[in-house]
Amino acid sequence: MKKLLLIPTLLFSGALMAQEYNYEITPVIGYNIAEGNLNLENQTLYGAEFQYNGCDTVLKPEISVLYTEADYENSLIDTDIYRFAINGVYEYDAIGIIKPLAKIGLGYETIDKHFADNTDSLFFNAGVGAKIHLIDNLSLKLEAVYMLKNNNIRWDNNLALLSGINFAFGPKAQKAAPIEAPTPTHVEKDDDNDGVLNSKDRCPNTPSGATVDSDGCTVDGDNDNDGVLNSVDKCPTTPKGTKVDASGCKILALTQVVETETVVCPPKINLHINFKFDSSEIEEESKPRVNDFSEFLKCTPEYKANIIGHTDSTGSDAYNLKLSDRRANAVRDMIVKYGVPADKISTTAKGETEPVATNKTKEGRAQNRRIEAELIKK
Repeated sequence: MKKLLLIPTLLFSGALMAQEYNYEITPVIGYNIAEGNLNLENQTLYGAEFQYNGCDTVLKPEISVLYTEADYENSLIDTDIYRFAINGVYEYDAIGIIKPLAKIGLGYETIDKHFADNTDSLFFNAGVGAKIHLIDNLSLKLEAVYMLKNNNIRWDNNLALLSGINFAFGPKAQKAAPIEAPTPTHVEKDDDNDGVLNSKDRCPNTPSGATVDSDGCTVDGDNDNDGVLNSVDKCPTTPKGTKVDASGCKILALTQVVETETVVCPPKINLHINFKFDSSEIEEESKPRVNDFSEFLKCTPEYKANIIGHTDSTGSDAYNLKLSDRRANAVRDMIVKYGVPADKISTTAKGETEPVATNKTKEGRAQNRRIEAELIKK
């Protein structure tokens, strides 16, 4: 359990390390391993490193100062050695609380007493190390630094092993903001001009001028104010004030269409009877209209009726003729069932031959699928 709790702690510490301060100073102590021909021993190092993080460069500048009081082998002579270096430090991304680093640079070494052909000279150095985060601005710093010096006509090697406490201070360095790709300009369209953008329009082909909701779909209103919603209104342009049935079509008072004896052509009435698809079975909503017409015939014994069936142009002529005949006979049978003598009712099948509207539109085909009653005076 303790190991699991350590994971978020490490991640949190790493996040703190990512917020670099502008300045770092590290007092160090260590030991220098010198090449044998230098004749030097007991090379304990003391010094300090100063690093600047406020510049936006790959390598952070560092100044290093190291001091050693060394002894010459087999001698009572000691000497002071000073090393000054200017380095570039590259810091890797933190791994938990550990931030690896590498450095490279040039320095100058000065020796107080010159024995064994030791001279003051420039040196090249390179090293690796890591900072181990302790608290917000305090870390343990460990390094191994290799130094190569030109000593008269020979090249001498030194390896310094250093450790110290790294103090970070000053304003925090600002990380360069990532460059964001420009957001492409996209103008959304409203292809059906209903005021709802295409991305939100669930009914993208709404007819022009239709009233729509927030989804771009037609609001089921009552455009002709007849009390029947548009979605079921089969006569959507009924004049204002007209009495209509459940389909939104005008209710004809049958007594008004019964003409006088001078009428030459018998009147025809659209009974607005609906059938199930490709069937002669009458829909329940239409049965009350059949009943009303039956009551009219029972009250007017001087009239008989011819029930005429019509279809739209869907299907073949022969099929439509048979379908209109079955439907006309279905209405006749129901009228007889409601108590009208059978000899008062005849039927005629017209099929698709007498359309009252175009068969090219859904609305027109709906008007052509009809049952008419032709009143004939005995």
